[in-house]
Amino acid sequence: QVQLVESGGGLVQAGGSLRLSCAASGRTFVSNAMGWFRQAPGKEREFVASGSRSGTVTYYADSVKGRFTLSRDNAKNTVYLQMNSLKPEDTAVYYCAAGGRVPSLRDDEYDYWGQGTQVTVSS
Repeated sequence: QVQLVESGGGLVQAGGSLRLSCAASGRTFVSNAMGWFRQAPGKEREFVASGSRSGTVTYYADSVKGRFTLSRDNAKNTVYLQMNSLKPEDTAVYYCAAGGRVPSLRDDEYDYWGQGTQVTVSS
C-alpha cells in the first residue's frame, strides 16, 4: 500500500506559479512511477505529467509542456509539480498517483491516488 497526500494548491492570478507536493508513505516510494492528473468541473480527469522512478524520464500533456515540471526527491518520498505561467484553464483539482515500474499517461495504470488539491487560476 502507498498513501499519498497532496499539498500546495491555492488561488493564484494568471501568469503566476504554484508548486504542488505529493508526500508518499507506506510501500517503498522509489519503486513507483508517479503521475499527476487533474479534473476540472464538468470534465473528465486528464493526464498532466508523469515521471519515472528515478525522475529522469518525464512526460507532459501538450497543454502544460514548457510550463509545468515534474520532479521527485526519493530521499523525502515526495514528488513535485512546479507550475509556471498558469492560465485560467489550468483550474482543476490536481491528483498525484503512484503506478507501476514505468510512467504512464493512462490513469487506469495507477494503483494509488491522493485526495487531490484545488488549484484556481483567476484571470
